[in-house]
Formats: sequence, structure tokens, C-alpha cells
Amino acid sequence: MTTIFDAPEEFATTALAGFAALYSRFVRPVKGGVVRSTGVPEGKVAVVIGGGSGHYPAFAGYVGPGLADAAVAGDVFASPSTAAVARVCRQAHRGGGILLGFGNYAGDVLNFGVAAERLRAEGIDVRIVPVTDDVASASAETPAKRRGIAGDLVVFKIAGAAAEAGLSLDEVERVTRHANERTVSFGVAFAGCTLPGAGHPLFTVPEGQMALGLGIHGEPGIREEAIVPASDLAKLLADKLLAERPAGTGRVGAVLNGLGSTKYEELFVLWTAVAALLKEAGLEVVAPEAGEYVTSLDMQGCSLTLLWLDDELETYWTAPCDTPVLRRGAAIPTVPATDILVDEDGPASYPVATEEGKRGGACIARIFGEISATLHDAEEELGRIDARAGDGDHGQGMARGATAALEAARAASAAGAGTASVLAAAGDAWADRAGGTSGAIWGLLLRSWSSALDDNAPIEDAAVVRGARLALDSVSSLGGARVGDKTLVDALVPFVETLEARVAAGKPLPTAWADAAAASKAAADATAELTPKLGRARPLAERSIGHPDAGAVSLSMIAARVAAALG
Repeated sequence: MTTIFDAPEEFATTALAGFAALYSRFVRPVKGGVVRSTGVPEGKVAVVIGGGSGHYPAFAGYVGPGLADAAVAGDVFASPSTAAVARVCRQAHRGGGILLGFGNYAGDVLNFGVAAERLRAEGIDVRIVPVTDDVASASAETPAKRRGIAGDLVVFKIAGAAAEAGLSLDEVERVTRHANERTVSFGVAFAGCTLPGAGHPLFTVPEGQMALGLGIHGEPGIREEAIVPASDLAKLLADKLLAERPAGTGRVGAVLNGLGSTKYEELFVLWTAVAALLKEAGLEVVAPEAGEYVTSLDMQGCSLTLLWLDDELETYWTAPCDTPVLRRGAAIPTVPATDILVDEDGPASYPVATEEGKRGGACIARIFGEISATLHDAEEELGRIDARAGDGDHGQGMARGATAALEAARAASAAGAGTASVLAAAGDAWADRAGGTSGAIWGLLLRSWSSALDDNAPIEDAAVVRGARLALDSVSSLGGARVGDKTLVDALVPFVETLEARVAAGKPLPTAWADAAAASKAAADATAELTPKLGRARPLAERSIGHPDAGAVSLSMIAARVAAALG
């Protein structure tokens, strides 16, 4: 159980500050992450990695010469926001372009992807390589659907060494993709992990059992089996990976990873059996590692990662690096960084608004007060729903996002902002503070909705309806979800369609919104019978059946509370 913390919502931020203070030889803190504290040559490709907190030493522990140039950190088990990714990338860029690396999770794909689009619009060449090493999460025929787990370390190590060697961005991207294609992992859990401030673990494993194919965000395994001796566990892990051995491969890199509560001595015992199996399979192990490299808070368990080596990959796998958690080879000469890091986030400014627009902005701020109260009341319930096949942090993330949105809306309204500006400010704050998939979606949803409103006019029913359609179109386009995929979209589509139909039929907005909220609630409840097709819940589809989607439920809750406020 995670027991050392003050405010749970500040756990990740405080931990990152402590890390940066302890390891100032390697890193400097920036808002939302860390960058190297040593000088980086102009023109070098910047390798920027990241993801949610709770996985230490991933990702900040990999920053240093020969590996990553910067790391972006989200809240616990939540993707960093688009704004945070872009901000850290700008600080790390040295003119040679940026390679972005992260685990293949929906929130990371969304936030890193949108950040890359923003940076490209600014003239920075950015390439993206999601890590897809987890063999339990998808078949060998669909590797792009696999999650990233402890293979993160392997792929990032290759990318960092290629960039340190002075390769171009095209070549760094090629080598990194090659490493990702030849990296596989499989893990087991003996006990679940507990979020800071939570009274119960995200999942439990029956006594004497182990969960196979866990996820590092606290997702339960795909099935459970009896705990076996180390030699049998080694065979289970190795056999899963050896089944995907490329023809002609005779050398392999290896990482035996502890997930947070597994002792190093246990890993050493397990390694003796793993090493014997790899030798028996005719493989020579090159530069193996055993320890904690991608954890899941206090989860008890382990994973095995193999990198199928060729001459090129072996060169970069064994190349020197110097980071807080991985040091290899001869020291890389460095000098202290001399550039000054500047926080880009200055005071907010808003377009001039009329009195009608200001009243609309104040109305939006009051509505966010209702939304925030609803999500804080429902935080535990939404977490329980999400934990059925996800990581259990949906309630926490939604409450965090709504609080940030409320604060931003009130500040914007107090500064005299109009309707559209207040809603846009709330959406940006939601995305930046919540992080994760839900943060990216709700930030996009609210900002898209705001584009239909006006800072210089009263809130009109037709504008609200247009905004709802823009929000739906944007979310569907970016996330790729459709009705039936068991996501927020299952509740958003009937909400928007009902709202459009009722207003078109001449009903006033409060009545139309109430009808739309009811349609959204019915659709959210009906997701219990669906099988998830996207996101973290997809590999755990059977566990999800009989339980509604947390994102759809939270949207329907918000719609109902706003209906009551309008009424």
C-alpha cells in the first residue's frame, strides 16, 4: 500500500520535485517534467520520453547522456497533458528534431500525438514511436495494438544511443522502430497496487494465485493461475517470448523487471532459471539487467523483456549511458547546461467581451461548479467502475480535471472574459491537469464546443447545439471511437442527437438538454453489455462485460447535473 504522502492529488508532483533535487547532476525540473542538466550539442536529435507517474524509474530516471534528453510526467497512471508534452519538448529541442517515445496507451497516443501536431506547426520536426512490447495485450498478427510495458527501457535505450551517436532524425526513428519491432515482454502479478489515498488496491489476486498478462497502470491480468516455483515461472515467461523469436536470432538482450514490491533477491533467483532456459534455446544473453525499471507503484510481480539482437541493435544496446538508474560503459564527457529554462505560462489574457458575453461567462463558471461537485461526489464510484478492466483512476482524473476547469473558469470570468473564452479556458485547464485519455478528450470536447459560442452575445440555444455537434465530431475524429466501442462516445452520440432533435422541434434548451441527458444515461447503462474495442480495457474484455464504461457513465452524470442546473 502507498502510505507516504501528504495530499494524494499532489503525490506525483511532489515525488518529481524530490527526484529532481536528489539527482540534479542528471536533471533539471521544468513544469511537467525534467530535462538534462548537462549540455547537449546543437543539432542533436532530442529523445523525449514520458507517461504517467507511478512507474519509477520510468520515465525521469532514464534522463541523462546516452539515453533520454527529457521526460514528461503525468499524474499517477495518467498520461501527461498535451500542453506538458509540448512544453517539455520545446525545452529539450536543440535543432535536430525530436523523437517522442511512450507506451502505447490511448491517453499517451492522444496527448503526445496532439503535442506533435502543435510542434510541427511551429516548425519543429517531430517523430513518434509508441512502444508495443506486451505480448499479452494483442496477438503477433496485430502488434500495433500491443501495450508498452518494461520494453520501454529497451526501446528508449536504443533511441538514446542512436541520438547520442549523432544520427539524423530519420535514422534515429528507423533504429527505434526496428528496436520496438524486436522487443517483447510478458509479466505476472501476485498482488495489485494501491493509488495514494485509496483504501483498496485497484485489483486483487486470489490467495495462492498469480495474474498473467498484467498492465503497468494497475490493470488486472488476462487470467489467473496457481503460483508456481521459480523454475516453472521462468519457463512460463520465457516460453511466451521464445514463441516470437525471429528466425536466425542467436543473441538477445534481456531485462527482468520488478513491479514495485518484488524483492531483488527474488529476481536473482528467477534469473538463474531464465538464463538457463535462454541458453538451452541456443541464445547468448548480452548485457542483461535485473531490477526495478518500469514499476506499478507497489504492485507485487515481475516481467521479462527480450530484445532480439542484430549487429546494429547490439551496438546501441551496449553503448555507454549515464542516468540515475542505468549506467554503462565509459563515462560520456559532459559539461553543465548553460541555457536558461523559462516557464512559458505567463498571465492569461482574454478578448474584450460585452456585458452579455460576460454574463454568459459567469453562467459557464457556475455550471462548472455543479460539474466539479458531481465528479467529486462520484469519484470513488467511477474509480470502482474503471477498475473492472482498467486502472481505476478515472474518478480521480475526472475530479482533478473538473476542479482545474472550475478554477480556470472562475478566474477567466473574474477577468471579464466572455462565454467562449471562459469555456475554452476551462477545457484547456481540464486537459492540462487531468492528463490521461479522459483529460485529452474532455479538453478537446470543451474547447471545440467553445468555438460555437460568442464572447459578445447572449448564449443562444442554436449555438449550444452547434457546439455539441462540433465537440462530438472532434472527439470522434481524434480518438477514432464509434458507437459500440464501449467508450464515452456511446453516451455522447445519443446526447448530441437528442439535443439536436429536441431543439429543432422547438423545445427550449432546458427541456431539450434534460431529454438529451436521459438518452445519454440510458446509453451509458447499456454499455454494460458491450465488449471494449479500444483503450486499456480491450485486453480484459471479458472482465468488462456486465459493467458499464466509466467514461460513458461520467459523461451522463455531467449531462444530468447540467440539466438540473439549467432547469
